[in-house]
Amino acid sequence: MENLVAKLLEDFERGRMTRRQLMKSLALLAAAARATAAPEEESKRFKSVAVNHISYQVNDYGKTRDFYADLLGMKVVGDTGTQCSLILSSTNTFVIPRNVPPGTPPPRIDHMAYTIEHRKTNEVKTELERRGLNPPDTENSFHIKDPNGFALQISGKDMNFPSVSRLRSLSVETRFILSI
Repeated sequence: MENLVAKLLEDFERGRMTRRQLMKSLALLAAAARATAAPEEESKRFKSVAVNHISYQVNDYGKTRDFYADLLGMKVVGDTGTQCSLILSSTNTFVIPRNVPPGTPPPRIDHMAYTIEHRKTNEVKTELERRGLNPPDTENSFHIKDPNGFALQISGKDMNFPSVSRLRSLSVETRFILSI
């Protein structure tokens, strides 16, 4: 890189290029250097592309369901009688209001899920483990804690709201564990 800059400056000083050509060349060189360095620096980072869903616990999920469906026109899907998914417009983002488990004071957000780009399950898990986050195995996402202990879910673009049959097939305990 230093050799290229030195060569450009030498060409400018000897009149082989104008100041404008020098500036353009230096800008292109800087951009190229950044582009080649960025993949190395960012190769282990995940690129979040959307909030996948927000899950929260309430005293009466039905009242919450009706409020959001009526006020914001969210589509109700996956209603199990204790929780449902509310889809935001034509997006893949959804809200999950659920009845609070016994002994837990509502209302509280129990976790947020972020969709990441280019998800390869084994690479995501390896990177989370490298960072000491050690996610438990789940079907199509990873549940971890942020530095404050807040539950965070990392999801791929293929994660959609759970089906009613899938939710009903899980025990109450399993549904709660997957939500934190």
